[in-house]
Amino acid sequence: MTRNTQIPGILCVGSALPDPPFEFMDGATPTGFDVELMQAICGDLGLEWRLLHYTGVDFNGIFDGLANGSWDCVASGATITPERQALATFCSPYFESGQSLVCNIKKSPKVHSVDDLSQMVIGVQHGNTSEPVAHLLKAHGRVRDVRTYAYHEIGMMLDDLEAGTIGAVMKLAPVMHWLIRNRPALNVVQEGITKEKLGIAVRLGNDALRQAIDEAQERLGQRGVLGKLTKKWLQP
Repeated sequence: MTRNTQIPGILCVGSALPDPPFEFMDGATPTGFDVELMQAICGDLGLEWRLLHYTGVDFNGIFDGLANGSWDCVASGATITPERQALATFCSPYFESGQSLVCNIKKSPKVHSVDDLSQMVIGVQHGNTSEPVAHLLKAHGRVRDVRTYAYHEIGMMLDDLEAGTIGAVMKLAPVMHWLIRNRPALNVVQEGITKEKLGIAVRLGNDALRQAIDEAQERLGQRGVLGKLTKKWLQP
């Protein structure tokens, strides 16, 4: 089968690092769920895996790399949304998650959900699926304001939460559980704010590559590889 990769025999994967536990650097070595999943898929398909780092401030810009040929697919903890489906073709979902709310339990011990944020500023990353959720809360008067950070400024966003300059942060639960492990003042106080399916994306119309990845994912699932990766990386 012709898989329509830009470089024959190589699968170039666009990823917005760091976004643990999906993808991050362990010293000089990339690791995480998406990294190991794509390595397994490439092994199944007989392709060489090559990671390429997306550095834009807006996560949604990562999909431009599919259209301009910068990479063959995107594997970066990406939620499948109608807006993104206009930019890319998504493979079958590999995980379901949802937005979580993180607060500073020392400075705001009475915050337990989005219902307790009416006088607070909530922080989100630009282009993340938490962004429209936060703006909807603001439109309904449920938060005082939304502060948007560049996608790579997640560390700064959590620093601001620790310092008390913002009152809460919203992002997918697996990422938040991972990032606050060494921040004892911060805690995930609410999960399941949304229900989101995550998947690998390929260029619009590249049905050969989509089908190849879907079939590889199915085989990995049958062999138990996908389940082991999910348990290792995405289940706290």
